[in-house]
Order: sequence, then C-alpha cells, then structure tokens
Amino acid sequence: MIQFVLMDIEGTTTSVSFVFDVLFPYFRDNIQSIASRAEEPEIAAILKQVQDLALTETGTSLDQTGAIATLHQWSVEDRKVAPLKAMQGFLWEEGYKNGDFRGHVYPDVLPKLKEWQKEGIQLGIYSSGSVKAQKLLFGYSDYGDLTGYFDYFFDLKVGQKRDVQSYQAIAQAVQLPPEAILFLSDVPAELDAAIQAGYQAWQLVRPGTTASPTHQQVTDFGAITSLH
Repeated sequence: MIQFVLMDIEGTTTSVSFVFDVLFPYFRDNIQSIASRAEEPEIAAILKQVQDLALTETGTSLDQTGAIATLHQWSVEDRKVAPLKAMQGFLWEEGYKNGDFRGHVYPDVLPKLKEWQKEGIQLGIYSSGSVKAQKLLFGYSDYGDLTGYFDYFFDLKVGQKRDVQSYQAIAQAVQLPPEAILFLSDVPAELDAAIQAGYQAWQLVRPGTTASPTHQQVTDFGAITSLH
C-alpha cells in the first residue's frame, strides 16, 4: 500500500511552459538588479558559491560582475546547480510577492491532493528547484497557498534526481520502506532511478511529453484512481 506520494514539479504538477516562459525569463530580466545589493548577506553568500563552483569547474576566478554573468549563462543553459537555484528562488520570491505572476498548478492536482491528504497519505515534492522556490510556487499558486498539503520538500541537497542514492535518502528521511512510496514524474531517467531504489513510479504524460513505453503512465492526477 502506498503511504507517501513524491512528486516532481515541472511537467508533473506544473506546466513546463510556466517554468521556461515565465520564471526563467523573469530571472534573466532581473539578475542585474542584484549588483547594487551584492552586500546583502543572502546575495553575497550565493555569489560566493558561484565563484567557488566556477573555480572548481574551470579554474576561473570570478569577480562580482563575472559571477552575475555566470548565473545568467547557467540559467540559459538550465544548469542544475545549487547557487543558480538559490538565486532564482531569491528573485522569484520578489516576483511572487509583487504579484508579477502566480504559480501554475494543473487543475487536476488540487482535488487529488485533498483526497490523498484525507486518506492519510503523506505528500512530498522533489524538484531540482530549491525548496524555497518550491514553496513559493505552491504558496502563491493559482489556487492560493497549497503548501499545507505537503509534508516534505526535497531539492538537490538530497542528491541529483537521476541518482538512485537520492531516492534511497528520501526514503530514509520519511522513514518509510521504498515500496510504500510512489514517485510521479514526466522524466523516464528519474523514474528509472526511483524504481531502482525500490519505489513505485509512474510517468505523467502531460501535453508535449513523450510517453515512455517502459513505464506505467497517467495523463493527469485524476487518472490515478487507487493507491491501495
């Protein structure tokens, strides 16, 4: 019996286009604004992480301007690195709070969250976006604040999403056997890693997603009729 449902965001609970056509452009349009605020502790810490990572990866020593330019380039490349995700969360927070946009959530998601919560099933998010960014998206969603439906939020601090060890670590964190966990994602490689860790895993085939012939599939959350 499934006791915990772990969900991806992009392409699963949320449209890929919201991420690529709203969130990413907003970040790139506003990244230069942090130059005048680089002494703020949170921004300074993230820029230091960028400089450290660039030095490790390329041997390049970056000044403040170079670190900001690198964040912009990483965004264009959609790099899954912690400093970028942290800075994205920082700037997106301002966008959400200013009402510049609201977090997109597919309409079939909330009814199922309510149903699962009522049944006592624990719910969690696992995304490459930072936990802060996850909570902002669901906290300022089209349907209001949905963060109360989730028991856990996981990001890349637990590991990369295509690594088996990440899903093993999550199972340990929620103190459940892997076979009691269902992972929902649109990405076959992530599903494979979860399955290797002992999870059940289903592919969400939203519009624009290529169906994987090797995974159980559903077109939306409403198609998940039973977890027993």
